[in-house]
Amino acid sequence: MSSISHILIAGGGLAAQRCCETLRARGYDGSIAVACAEPVAPYDRPPLSKEWLAGEPVDPALRPPGWHAEHGVELLLGRAARRLDPHRRVLELDDGERLRYDRLVIATGSRPVALPGLEGFENVQPLRTLADAERLRGALAAGGSLAVVGAGLIGLEVAATARRLGLRVTVIEAGPAPMAAILGAEAGSRLARMHREEGVDVRVRTTVERALGSARVEALELVGGLRVPCDHVVVGVGVRPATAWLEGSGLDPAAVAVDELGRTSVAGVSAAGDAACRLDPLSGRQMPGAHWESAVRGGTAAACGLLGLPAPAPAIPSFWSDQYGVRLQCVGDPRAADGVAFAGDPAGRAFELTYMRGGRTAAVLLAGRPPAALRAARDRIDVQSHDHPRSIAA
Repeated sequence: MSSISHILIAGGGLAAQRCCETLRARGYDGSIAVACAEPVAPYDRPPLSKEWLAGEPVDPALRPPGWHAEHGVELLLGRAARRLDPHRRVLELDDGERLRYDRLVIATGSRPVALPGLEGFENVQPLRTLADAERLRGALAAGGSLAVVGAGLIGLEVAATARRLGLRVTVIEAGPAPMAAILGAEAGSRLARMHREEGVDVRVRTTVERALGSARVEALELVGGLRVPCDHVVVGVGVRPATAWLEGSGLDPAAVAVDELGRTSVAGVSAAGDAACRLDPLSGRQMPGAHWESAVRGGTAAACGLLGLPAPAPAIPSFWSDQYGVRLQCVGDPRAADGVAFAGDPAGRAFELTYMRGGRTAAVLLAGRPPAALRAARDRIDVQSHDHPRSIAA
């Protein structure tokens, strides 16, 4: 079907998997190779902070064993991208092997942001990879106390799972409330209240001053002098695109800008998932996706671009989270809202927040609401607020 004989994908996450699936589903019969930095086949990350972390029998693999071989997809496990030479169309791996390609898709995901002063301790970690989750699951199984630095989605989900397992949990957040920078003060205060009702000590408007201990952190001292004893620490203060290896390639290693088909400004190179930055209509800057649905859409779009197919229909951004049995779903972009309307039980966990911007519905946050409410919320979103960028390909 296509004149492209060999597609190489750097990165083995959800975006890479969806790219492979779309290529085969749309009739591409050339070779596909996927260089996975981790020693395992592509897997789903959301269960890592919830069911899998709690020890439930959940398999995070995105596809059953043998799927990739059956579909002619070569997995290069434990082989991370190290350097790109787009002029020769060569990708160098961390073991020194140099792979040639006709088309390359950059899907190396993101890396956790580290906090100075908390690096190097035996009991401090992020939660990003399956190996991170295995390590944390062992720590939670041992019981005791957990400190979570950062009240984003990952931090809150880890806190909820740890409380479910009976640990003493403290969440430390620099902002005025959990996720307030994205969801606003109303939603943030409700999230904080829910966690406090479950026994989590939620500390906001504060940061870690220093870690007390030698090889292991025994306590975190916060600004103001409060000490938080802990047996284990999870740092969840955000992620950055894992694209530093692109230095010198002609692509910006801090932000790989792409168009609606995942094409970059370098010929023959596309990007998808957390590694790709699309034009954000609110800030006017290229921003990474950093959510499950953006990886799905990005991988699909990149495959369409490689095959010369039209871009998929624009989709409304969304994300979800499960905490204490409550499903949280956000559709649209709640940032920069100029008004928020509340509906539901003021004292309960089932509610709906509608975010308005310029008289239009920009986003809806649902908590503990049925599927019909999600469908209705999508119908209310003004898609003009979520335009896709135009082509930037060279």
